[in-house]
Amino acid sequence: MHWQVIIPLALFLVAIFYIGFWANAHVRRSNSFLSDYFLGGREMGGFILAMTMMATYGSASSFIGGPGVAYQAGLGWVLLAMAQLPAGYFVLMILGKKFAIISRRYEAITLIDFLKARYKSNAIVLLSAVAIFVFLFASMTAQWVGGARLIESLTGLSYRGALLIFAVAVLVYVIVGGFAAVALTDALQGSVMIIGTVILLAAVIIEGGGVSAIMAELVAENPNLISPYGADRSLSPLYVSTFWILIGIGVIGLPQIAVRAMSYKDSKGMHRAIIIGTIGIGTIMFGMHLIGAFGRAVMPGIEIGDKVMPTLTLEILPPILAGVVLAAPMAAIMSTVNALLILVSSTVVKDVYLGFIKPGAKDSEIKRISFIVTTVVGIAVVVFALNPPNLLIWLNLFAFGGLESAFLWNVVLGLYWKGANKYGALASMIVGLVSYIYIYHFHSNAFGMNSVTIPIVVSLLVFVLVSMSTKGLVKQNHNV
Repeated sequence: MHWQVIIPLALFLVAIFYIGFWANAHVRRSNSFLSDYFLGGREMGGFILAMTMMATYGSASSFIGGPGVAYQAGLGWVLLAMAQLPAGYFVLMILGKKFAIISRRYEAITLIDFLKARYKSNAIVLLSAVAIFVFLFASMTAQWVGGARLIESLTGLSYRGALLIFAVAVLVYVIVGGFAAVALTDALQGSVMIIGTVILLAAVIIEGGGVSAIMAELVAENPNLISPYGADRSLSPLYVSTFWILIGIGVIGLPQIAVRAMSYKDSKGMHRAIIIGTIGIGTIMFGMHLIGAFGRAVMPGIEIGDKVMPTLTLEILPPILAGVVLAAPMAAIMSTVNALLILVSSTVVKDVYLGFIKPGAKDSEIKRISFIVTTVVGIAVVVFALNPPNLLIWLNLFAFGGLESAFLWNVVLGLYWKGANKYGALASMIVGLVSYIYIYHFHSNAFGMNSVTIPIVVSLLVFVLVSMSTKGLVKQNHNV
């Protein structure tokens, strides 16, 4: 067991828990439990908004799965991963002011609140709730696996023992603090993620004898490791271009990211967040994937991709510094799990329980149900994470594609096209989800494109055509 590594990591977790309990005290004093627990009272400034978007988007895939794939595929995967650079910019520029203004007008606390007020359709609400639950469940499973892999590498415990420790820590923290804790700790976690990335990248380059020596080593093993097409030449220009839809512009449709565009305080903070967030995401995505690609030259022969980053850190850094660096993936994983748990809990409680089962529930009952739902969902994810895949990144990207197929056009066209109606939105969701699941499972990367491409295009066409052909059936009673 690496005690010298664990000590700084433990201190980091103590700080996280302190913020969680502090936030819990604030929530208990609040007159608006729903807004404060699930949206932080819409009081985030620019720095915290940037950090919470970055920490939510930078997940186990960024720190554990991504470097593992880059280790296997080479620099081509680093190039592909950089499509994530403008993710925060796209979200805040396209949703930004309009989404914040409209969500305040609708008094929307969740993305489904917005969809319900915009389209006035219970069918859309229920289908949205199912989509969020199913796909975020898959995404959370990936985070649980990443956290367990990290603790497994550090402690020498079995995978299942590490999974149990990670799950208990995260559940206690999220149940106690809610969104306020998540947003505040994301500021700390985001900073740790950037610092850890820079330290480890520098250490890998030094250990490998400099960039030139590392590149020479990669070329000697396989010249394709330094090509844009990947070690097995599977990264075609068409695939890379369409992958950009999944992890670039399509991020607008991710509920866990979109909800952040509801929660900032003012436009000045939003503009500051765009700059800080883009720099932060760029540093992490480039740095961590480059670490994975360079790591193959520094330490060849790592068989499980998800263990590349922890193994490199433990082997080439002094123990105390390794603990600081490993706090970065722990921060990324915890912050993403926190955000996803809060989102799933708010979907079940706010959109289903209060929307359909018991609209007049008292605040005390809402609190109790929120805590119960968060706990039950967290435990269920642990059960699904007991048998992990070799590379968790694919589980996370599957969830990304499903959510984007369901929500991208409903959000964007709902904001910017007055002709968008509930028939078009519902048809778009159904076609997007069904086509994505079918293509992903039976015709993965059809025509050399990422699996999300066709569903995104088809769901847009369906949305427009159905909305235009049914405009006489529905009387628009909103003014967006």
